[in-house]
Amino acid sequence: MDSQNSQTLNFPTTSRAHLRPLGVSIDDSLFTETKNTQKRKLSQKRKTLLSGSFSIGGHLSPWPRYISDQTILHNRKPCSDDYRKRAGSLQQPLGTTKPRYLEQLENYLRKELLLLDLSTDSAQELRLQPYREIFEFFIEDFKTYKPLLSSIKNAYEVMLAHQREKIRALEPLKAKLITVNENCNERILAMRAEERDEISTLKKEKMNLLKLIDKKNEEKISLQTEVTKLRKNLAEEYLHYLSERDARKILIADLNELRYQREDMSLAQSPGVWGEDPVKLTVALKMARQDLTRTQMELNTMKANFGDVVPRRDFEMQEKTLKELQEQLESLRDDYEEVRKEHEMLLQLHMSTLKERDQFYSELQEIQRTSTPRPDWSKCEDVVAGGRDRWHMLAEGKNSDQLVDVLLEEIGEGLLREKDFFPGLGYGESIPPFLRFDGTVENKKPTKKEVVKLLKDAWKERITEEQKEKFPDFFFSFLERHFGPGDAMAWAYTIFEYIKLFHTNEVMSQFYAVLMGKRKESVYIKQKETIAQLLKEMTNVDSQNEGLLTMEQLSAVLKSTFPLKKDERIQELMEAGGWHPSSSNADLLNYRMLFMEDEEGQSVPFVQKLWEQYMVEKDEYLNELKQELGLELNEEVTLPKVREALMNIDPSLDKQTLNHYLRQAFQLPMTEMPEEGEEREEGTVTQLQTALEQLQMSDIRRMGPREQEPAS
Repeated sequence: MDSQNSQTLNFPTTSRAHLRPLGVSIDDSLFTETKNTQKRKLSQKRKTLLSGSFSIGGHLSPWPRYISDQTILHNRKPCSDDYRKRAGSLQQPLGTTKPRYLEQLENYLRKELLLLDLSTDSAQELRLQPYREIFEFFIEDFKTYKPLLSSIKNAYEVMLAHQREKIRALEPLKAKLITVNENCNERILAMRAEERDEISTLKKEKMNLLKLIDKKNEEKISLQTEVTKLRKNLAEEYLHYLSERDARKILIADLNELRYQREDMSLAQSPGVWGEDPVKLTVALKMARQDLTRTQMELNTMKANFGDVVPRRDFEMQEKTLKELQEQLESLRDDYEEVRKEHEMLLQLHMSTLKERDQFYSELQEIQRTSTPRPDWSKCEDVVAGGRDRWHMLAEGKNSDQLVDVLLEEIGEGLLREKDFFPGLGYGESIPPFLRFDGTVENKKPTKKEVVKLLKDAWKERITEEQKEKFPDFFFSFLERHFGPGDAMAWAYTIFEYIKLFHTNEVMSQFYAVLMGKRKESVYIKQKETIAQLLKEMTNVDSQNEGLLTMEQLSAVLKSTFPLKKDERIQELMEAGGWHPSSSNADLLNYRMLFMEDEEGQSVPFVQKLWEQYMVEKDEYLNELKQELGLELNEEVTLPKVREALMNIDPSLDKQTLNHYLRQAFQLPMTEMPEEGEEREEGTVTQLQTALEQLQMSDIRRMGPREQEPAS
C-alpha cells in the first residue's frame, strides 16, 4: 500500500482537439443534449483521460494521507497544540508534491476555462461545464461515494434547470417591459414636447400681457396727467366764475341804484299830476263809493249765508289732526295701564323688599350680637404648603365656610402624611366590608393626583363591567387586582382616609358618597353620560371641527339638550362657560375647554354649574312631590299615593321610569314590585321622610313639563 502511494502517476497531456468532443461549445447545444448523450460523452472522455498512464494495476493513486494532513496544516495556527502534535508525529518531508491525477485535473480545468468564449450571453453556463465534467470524473472514480455525489449533482442540475425555465419564462416579460419602457419614453418625450410648446405659447402670451400692461400703465399715466391738467383748468375757471359772479352782483347793485335815482328824478320833474280835473275826480269818487256799497252788501250776504260753514281744506286738516290725537290718546292709555300695573308690581315688590329688609336687619343684629369677628384668612398663607400663591389659588371664589373646609383639608393632609400606620377597625357589622381588619395597616402615602387617578380607573372598570357585586365589594376586588391581596387592605384604609378628608374634591367626595351608600352610583354614571351627550351635541354643531362655537349656537345646544331648563338657568350655564350679557352672540367659544379637568380631578365652572343645577332641580322635584302628597315627614305614605303624586307632578313619566322611582322610594326588588291596581300596593307603606331620602340618593329627574291647571 505504501509502495502504491509513493508512486507517481503519469497523467497524459491532452490536447484541445482531443478534449473538444466532450461537448464544450460556444452555442447552446450543450443545454439541449439529453442526459444519456452527456453521460456517454463523459464516459468516453474519462476513458481517454484515465488511460493506463495514471493507474497501477487498475487502481487509482490517491493523495497520501500525510500530504492531506500537511495541506490542512497551512490553515492552522503554528503555535496550536494540534500543530505541535501533528508536526511531531508526521516526520514526512515537506516537499512532497500532489498526486498526478489531481494535477492533471487542475491543468485540464484551467485550460478549458482559458479556451471558453466568455463574451456571449451564455458565458456563465459555459463556465460551469468544465466543473461539471470534473465532478463527473469524481463520481465515476470514487465508487463508494458515487450515490451521494450523484444525488448532489442531480439536485443542483434540477435546480439549474428550474432556474433556466424561470429565466425563459421571464424573457417575454423582459421584452414586454422593454416595449412598455420605450412607449413610456415616447409618451414622456411627446408630453415634454407638448409642454415646451405650451411653455413657449405661455411665454409669448406673458410677453403680450406685459406689453399690454405697459401700454395700460402709459395710458394711466397720460390720463392722470390729463386729469391733473383738467383739475388745474377747473380751478382756474372756478376762480374766474367767482370773480364774474361778484362783478355781476356789483353791476346789478349799480343798475338798481341808477334806476332808483332815475325814478326819483322823474317824480321830481312831473308837477302836473296834482293839477288833474276836479269833475273827473268827483265822478270817479262817486263810482268808487257805489262799488264800495255793492261790495259791502255782497260781503254781508256772504257772511250771512256762509257764517257757519268751514272750508273743506280746513275740515280735512282738522279731521286728520283729530285722528292723530285719538291714536296718541289710545297709546297713552295703554302706556298708562302698563305703567299702572308695573307700579302695582313695584309696590308689592317694595313691600316684600321692606319685609325682607326688616328680616335681614333683625338677622344682622342677631348675627352681630352672637357672631365672632370675621377671621383674617391671610394668616393662612404661611401655614399652607406652597405659600401665598397656593393659598390664593385655593381660596379664590370661596366663602368662609368653604375656606374652613379647605384649611381643614390642608391640615388633615399633613396629619395623614405624618402617619405611618392605621389601626384596624375590627370585624363589626357596622364596619364597611373593605375595612374589616384587626391590627395595623401601612399608610401608603399617595398624592392627591395618584388617588384621583386610581378612583377614575375604578369608575372606568365599574362602568364597563356588568355590576353584579355591590360597590364596596367591587372596590376591594379592584384594589386586590391592582395591588395584590397583600397590599389591598392597606390601600383600602389609605384611600378611605383620603376621600373622607377631601370634601371639596369632586371625584373624591362623589366616590365617598357612593362607597358609603349615601348616593347611588347611577347618579354619577348618569351625570357622566349627560356630559358626554352634551359634548357630542356641540361636536355635531361644529361642522368645521374647529373646536369653536358662537354663543348663539351654544345656547341652542343647551336648550335642545336640556329642554326643561328655564331660561335663567340656561343663562347661568352660558355665563359659567364664559358668556357675559355685554358680549355679542357672535363671539366664539372653545367649547372643548368647558369639559377639561385639572390633575386633581377638579372640573371647570361649567361642569360644576351643571352638577349644582342637577342637585337643585332634584330638590325642587322632591319638594313638589312632598307638597302634592300633603303629608308631614313623620307620616306614613302608601305606594299608590306616591304613584299618583308622581304622575300628577310629572305626567310624562313612562311606566318603566315610574316603577324605578317607586322601587327606589320603597326599597323593593324587581320581583316584588306590584302592578298598578293590585291589592298588594295598599300594603306597601313607608315613612315619607324615608321615601324622600331614598329618592334623594337615587338618580331622579323631571321627564316632562307639569300640565298647567285650567284657570277658574
